[in-house]
Amino acid sequence: MDEQEFVAKWQAERTRGAFLALADGAVFRGVPFGARIDRLGEAVFNTGMSGYQEILTDPSYAGQCVVLTASEIGNYGVNPEDVESRGLFLSGLVVNDLSEPSNWRATGSLDGYLQANGVPGIRAVDTRALTVHLRDHGSQRAYLHVSDEPVSPEEGVARARAWEGLDGQDYAAKVTCDTAYVFNPETASAKRIVCYDFGVKTNILRNLAAFAQVTVVPAATPAEAVLAHHPDGVFLSNGPADPAAVTYAVENIRVLLGKVPIMGICLGHQLLAIACGAKTGRLRFGHHGCNHPVKRLETVCRILIRESDLADTEKQIQARIRKQVEKNQKDYYLREQIKAIQNELGDRDESEISELRKRMEETPLNEEARTKCEKELDRLSHMPAGTPESAVSQTYIEWILDLPWG
Repeated sequence: MDEQEFVAKWQAERTRGAFLALADGAVFRGVPFGARIDRLGEAVFNTGMSGYQEILTDPSYAGQCVVLTASEIGNYGVNPEDVESRGLFLSGLVVNDLSEPSNWRATGSLDGYLQANGVPGIRAVDTRALTVHLRDHGSQRAYLHVSDEPVSPEEGVARARAWEGLDGQDYAAKVTCDTAYVFNPETASAKRIVCYDFGVKTNILRNLAAFAQVTVVPAATPAEAVLAHHPDGVFLSNGPADPAAVTYAVENIRVLLGKVPIMGICLGHQLLAIACGAKTGRLRFGHHGCNHPVKRLETVCRILIRESDLADTEKQIQARIRKQVEKNQKDYYLREQIKAIQNELGDRDESEISELRKRMEETPLNEEARTKCEKELDRLSHMPAGTPESAVSQTYIEWILDLPWG
């Protein structure tokens, strides 16, 4: 950086004409970089120490202004190998210090990358204060001002408040693929997985492709079209915004329940939960980052198992799962699959029941949990082996027994 560039950088940081205005009235000033356009979005923070290019290209951030808590951003540049999707879907990027790239893998700068993809950024922001504010007050509707348009901070706050936000919005339809495609057509694997693209990341597809051929389908693909692929499993991908707004996906998942193994992650996991009868709600500020350590507190587990409203919810969800599975078992294709499994496995191995009963007797359960286990064991003993319903019942018993009762 020569003297002239240094002076210009210093003057910009003294002036700090750009700002991020939040709907609760807070305003955080900074210096613009990237595309010089203003954007509305939901302000969230991400605690990852690295991986900013993966964050930028993650469709799950569609409609959001991402605040990076790491102080130095941009130092290893960008490159074509680290992208997670076909483009950048976030509304804007907020950083503290924007560094020039110095890395052997870098093919460009973060500033140039945002400019080329039409995404605004703001630097020299007190991201520590902004993160604490979002943590204490929750994720906020926000207006990012980096353009030459004369907008006051007060007007920015008003625009943020007027924005509809992400609640009740189907952003999966905005980021999904247009047509179905096979991710790894060259594979020799006989296993087949169909992935619903609600905003899937490339690395997820790479991991699935390690053991199966992966067919990616648009978010609104009917369940019947998915079953026509005769998949060994269906994967529900990550994605942005409100799962409750993606009603067509929930209906398709309900049709698939019991007919094929299903796995969901992120938005896909929430959609699967809704299809099974659960309800989703907004966290104050969400969890955005790399790996989050989780400590299983004994008192929390004891409270959860004893909460009557949670217990009722569990019963409702179980009842709805069983009802949906029983309904789907009327399908001829599924009935034949179950019949083949039963022929292969034969009658239920009574040693499984005995082992579960022994574990239950050795575990210091409370009265409510013991009653639940005994009821499920009685039901399980009367079920044929290899059915989805018996798997649900056995998993529920094991979940109760695995809680830290001692």
